[in-house]
Amino acid sequence: MKIAMIGAGAMGGATVEGLVKTSLYKNEDITVSDPSEAVLDKFVKLGVSVTTDNGAAAAGADVVMVCVKPWLVERVLNGIKSELKPNSQMLVVIAAGVKSESVQAWLGEQCPPLFLCIPNIAIAQLASMTFLVPCGAVVQQQTEQVKGIFDAMGETLITDEQHLASGTTLASCGIAYAMRYIRAAAEGGVELGFKADDAKRIVMQTMKGAVELLGATGLHPEAAIDLVTTPGGVTIKGLNEMEHAGFTSAVIRGLKAGLK
Repeated sequence: MKIAMIGAGAMGGATVEGLVKTSLYKNEDITVSDPSEAVLDKFVKLGVSVTTDNGAAAAGADVVMVCVKPWLVERVLNGIKSELKPNSQMLVVIAAGVKSESVQAWLGEQCPPLFLCIPNIAIAQLASMTFLVPCGAVVQQQTEQVKGIFDAMGETLITDEQHLASGTTLASCGIAYAMRYIRAAAEGGVELGFKADDAKRIVMQTMKGAVELLGATGLHPEAAIDLVTTPGGVTIKGLNEMEHAGFTSAVIRGLKAGLK
């Protein structure tokens, strides 16, 4: 399978890094297109094919991924429209807020089977939470093929277009919220007497342990919390102090703000 990534910014570049790390595809079968030669130099070192010609990248691919800023999607699609092959390609658009009906209107009969997709930047480490929306007349086999690409780089949830924005704020924006917690807890660790690097390492391993525990046991987070909160103990005192400051409410309000 040949894959073209048009747009090699933070998310597009991270996705290409993930594709390379999966070792499922020959590096020369991955093509990155970007107008910046400086950006492309990074991918030359990874051994993938590079070009500044979006049309050339699209013409030679089985799966065309477009990952640019939302306001650039229409321009980029119009630029590759003549190179698209609706009967033999699939199109994946990675851009928050872009609607399938808009893509289909821009491309008309030249629109290949279409997927809207929102990963997060952990895709570079094969640890993304990715949301995938099959649009229009996509068949099951095509969905399985595209889902397989992203499954190799983390977890993939097939959803509908109505929930894509919610998925974006929960996982794509959410990874930044998780990092803000790490920063806050690490700063607290410094105040408790640890060196900054040690504090960050402690918090990161603690978060990793929490995720592994929930994944392995299937416990609800509150049930797992009960395992470490003894009556009158320091853990429940800390949790209650965070709740007095609005911890849960702040998280929920932050997530909902991402939908506005």
